[in-house]
Amino acid sequence: MTTAAPPRPAAVPAAPLFTPEELLQMPDGGKGYELIDGQLKEKVVSFRSSHVGACVVWVLESYRRTVAPGWVCGSDNGFRCFAAHPGRVRKPDAAFFAYPRMTEEQYADEGFTLIAPDLVAEVVSPSNSAEEVDEKAKDWIQAGVQEVWVLHPKTRHLYVFRAGGGYAFLREADTLTSPVLPGFSVPVADLFRVPAPPPQAPAAGGE
Repeated sequence: MTTAAPPRPAAVPAAPLFTPEELLQMPDGGKGYELIDGQLKEKVVSFRSSHVGACVVWVLESYRRTVAPGWVCGSDNGFRCFAAHPGRVRKPDAAFFAYPRMTEEQYADEGFTLIAPDLVAEVVSPSNSAEEVDEKAKDWIQAGVQEVWVLHPKTRHLYVFRAGGGYAFLREADTLTSPVLPGFSVPVADLFRVPAPPPQAPAAGGE
């Protein structure tokens, strides 16, 4: 008696591949998505990681206003500056350009930014794996970024990766400085700080 072979499982269709141009044509220019090897990668963030990203943008913006001119952007801007991966688009949580490296004409360009920033910050969200974080930092350094900050909101520490192999690990009690940002200094705790509750008003009739 011959036993019939079990049916083969149905083939799972491959996910469609996208180009940077198609990402840009999506609603809101593909807001909330990166493009990695033709696949859309949603940037899933928590409120905590989004808050830390806003803190980083704020300290960089304060620096460029008061210390050295430059350009600062947040997580909505896409970068297509990866020579080894021309179809790749990444959206860091913050990025800084020294003023001479980006002209006003380039600032006014539409679409993805084609030049690598001087400094990039990536805030780790609960959905990020260690491999993903390492790949992001490697991509930025290979693209020509001089310094990458990788911030971990849950444990309140950060890693600093520098072009040429420089590396630093900073805890909440440390102070962050950068050779890319002359004159820049900020307590690491300020990047993770949460609002203090407002003082309570005295009770009615109290002294």
